[in-house]
Amino acid sequence: MQMRASGGSTMKSFNSIILKFPKIDKSFRKCKSIFEQFDEDSNNVIDKEELRHCFNKLEISFSEEEINDLFEACDINDDMGIKFNEFIVLLCLVHLLKDDPAAQLAKLKMGMQDLETTFETLVDAFVFLDKNKDGHVSKSEMVDAINETACGERSSGQIAMKRFEEMDWDKNGMVNFKEFLFAFTRWVGIDDMDDEDNDEAGEEV
Repeated sequence: MQMRASGGSTMKSFNSIILKFPKIDKSFRKCKSIFEQFDEDSNNVIDKEELRHCFNKLEISFSEEEINDLFEACDINDDMGIKFNEFIVLLCLVHLLKDDPAAQLAKLKMGMQDLETTFETLVDAFVFLDKNKDGHVSKSEMVDAINETACGERSSGQIAMKRFEEMDWDKNGMVNFKEFLFAFTRWVGIDDMDDEDNDEAGEEV
């Protein structure tokens, strides 16, 4: 991420990120078909064995340790399963970690080619917030980003702190790229989509 940060960001303000929400939301929802490829038992959760099996089928070369690390990184609520919003984060991490020719072919098989632009937009947004390019967003950096947009409005500090709290899952005062991605899925309404799926499943039963 720090290597990406060295190139700077094309984002000019936090508003420019917000304006991209509808397009990102639409792109995220296209991930559902990829999620269903991985979710072999159709229980709306991907377990570690399903993740391993799908990577093998797609010939994506992750070691057992890498698969375990990816699973643990994306299973943010530690329930031993990856839900749809967590899966989006996993796809973005795969996008960042694997760029060799074999991985590019696997991404094509998964239907990820249309998501590449979205993931790059998310990287760009994070780089915009990470002013000192250390791979984390601090409270002061978030305040600076909001202030650039709000032009000194009195509420800008409160908005910045609310957004920061939404991102800082582990409450350590710093936001890494993974936490930023999870917050982003909530901002564009992907959590609502999960709830809708669960409601439909309940109605079928």
